[in-house]
Amino acid sequence: MHWLRRGFIVLTLLLVASFIAWFVPRALDPTSHGPARRARDSLWVSSSPYWIDRQLCRWLSLCGLHHLRRDPAALPGFINISSTDDQAWGELRKRFTEPLSWEDNSSRNVGAKRPDKKRNGSQRRRILKDVPDYVVHHAPLVHLYSGEQFWPSDIREHVQHMDVVVDDEPVNTTDEKLTLNNLDHLNKHKGVVTLHSLDDVESRPTWLHSHDNIPKPFDDDDNGDEEGDNDGAELLRGERTTWFDVNKDRPLHRLSDPWPRKHRRPLSGEPRIQRRGHKPDVNGYSRAPAVLILVDKGSGIVDAFWFFFYSYNLGQTVLGIRFGNHVGDWEHCMIRFEHGIPRGIFFSEHEGGQAYGWEAVEKRGNRPVIYSAVGSHAMYATPGDHPYVLPFKMLKDVSDKGPLWDPALNNYAYHYNYKLEKHTQLDEEIFQAKHTPSLVPAAKNPDAPTSWFHYNGYWGDRLYTLADIRQWRLFGQYHYVTGPTGPKFKQLSRSKMCQRIQCRILYKLDPKGTWY
Repeated sequence: MHWLRRGFIVLTLLLVASFIAWFVPRALDPTSHGPARRARDSLWVSSSPYWIDRQLCRWLSLCGLHHLRRDPAALPGFINISSTDDQAWGELRKRFTEPLSWEDNSSRNVGAKRPDKKRNGSQRRRILKDVPDYVVHHAPLVHLYSGEQFWPSDIREHVQHMDVVVDDEPVNTTDEKLTLNNLDHLNKHKGVVTLHSLDDVESRPTWLHSHDNIPKPFDDDDNGDEEGDNDGAELLRGERTTWFDVNKDRPLHRLSDPWPRKHRRPLSGEPRIQRRGHKPDVNGYSRAPAVLILVDKGSGIVDAFWFFFYSYNLGQTVLGIRFGNHVGDWEHCMIRFEHGIPRGIFFSEHEGGQAYGWEAVEKRGNRPVIYSAVGSHAMYATPGDHPYVLPFKMLKDVSDKGPLWDPALNNYAYHYNYKLEKHTQLDEEIFQAKHTPSLVPAAKNPDAPTSWFHYNGYWGDRLYTLADIRQWRLFGQYHYVTGPTGPKFKQLSRSKMCQRIQCRILYKLDPKGTWY
């Protein structure tokens, strides 16, 4: 009876552990699980050739235990360029002093065509608009992590290292080399389209690290005019409007009578107050361009989306085991302007993000400061530890005051009209010859291609199967996940500040961080 009692206790503990392993990841997972996802998960589990592996995965959420191994950010012998090595910076500046133009890329590709404005009706119909001064004056500054191994990347260079996979089957693309001018041609394929790395990412090819794109940091002692003009926040504090929930179908409403004209910030066409504050110099330049997309929401509301691309997302570790790696990484912040005055800012974080009132976030002069987490590049308003998903800081992002990246020095700028987006779902060459395209380059880069924006697939390898020796899943968390979709799918038309319907705007920083 003694051994029977012990066996019963052991069995009970195993059942409790199995239930916790099954229930906790589902309770903490911020995403939804529908029948289609459950069916895909069942197929994923069945991909393992080992019966014991499949049973451990189904009943204990322990998948691919025999694949477990160290996953360092960089392989032994890899030499990273220190952000404080002036000599190294000098050599980089000699090699990369100016951003490569779109034409430089297209000229290298055989068969690539330059825009023919005489024959292309959609090119003639484009009305190129400048990027408003207030957008540039309030552009964000991004503190990359000092120990980062995967730096900002150029999407044009990224696609040169990609192949195309449709529903896990490779597609022959030798007839048309992938470029930013033809990427949306992949939308003709039926099924899930994915850009798949030509290299094994665990071999850590140099393009994955993009260490040539490390920006030279600012001098932290050079903070410019700390007083600034507070960007009109004090002037608008008594002018309450629904700026936090606006689009062309939901116009701006005033919640109280406006202040007298003499206290109001000048509107478009009126004399503007001279800008004060820190003006960045050549420091902070990266040869990896950011992407700026301006979206007019009507009622004087303009959203400036700043997108930042990285060729690799290195996941964080829990008890020494790494989760959440993926090829390709799109992060973004959004600044909402009301008649040229910044009212709020949104930072993307993994499956969610956080919105702040403009006066809440840290600034250098007029410009908000963002802290990019190591590996994941999630964006935060403060440096330090940022726990998420798991309690007790078991899974956390870490950010600090590393190299400061100024995306205003090198970016691809566009204007986007989401009301016209339905036109891009049809035949581009036929339909847009008679209609205005939804995405139009800004006047500063009139020849910037728009095809890449309309690509509907994923920018990095699809979820590796359980049979792949690089893959494992423990308690619902994958070692490798699918790469992201592009900026077009980041809710650019949203009326609220956040990507989700539920949106809380903070007016004070939380230095302790938050947990989903």
